[in-house]
Amino acid sequence: MLEFAGFLPFLLVIGMAAIQLGLVGYAANQAGSAARAGARAESLTPGTGNAAAVTSTSGWLQPAPSIPGGGDTITATVTVSVPAIIPLFDDWQLTRHATMPNDRENEGS
Repeated sequence: MLEFAGFLPFLLVIGMAAIQLGLVGYAANQAGSAARAGARAESLTPGTGNAAAVTSTSGWLQPAPSIPGGGDTITATVTVSVPAIIPLFDDWQLTRHATMPNDRENEGS
């Protein structure tokens, strides 16, 4: 029993680190999906990319899209805030980019 009590804090830290790693993976997936959705929406209908990026992401990740328009391609950048599970670490930002061809530019060709 005494050995288990001494080993328990290490097990808890390892478990929390595993949960944190899962959160980072989930946030990276959400940011990448939001960047693709935002770039695609902006390439089809100018002005809709930011809304598409925000709605395709979990709200608790606090997505911050940046999608400048114009040119032959549309590049969307989405930054999400990854919450910290381990109290010693602060929240950090994770950024993903996606580029799509600008379909509005090619319609007249």
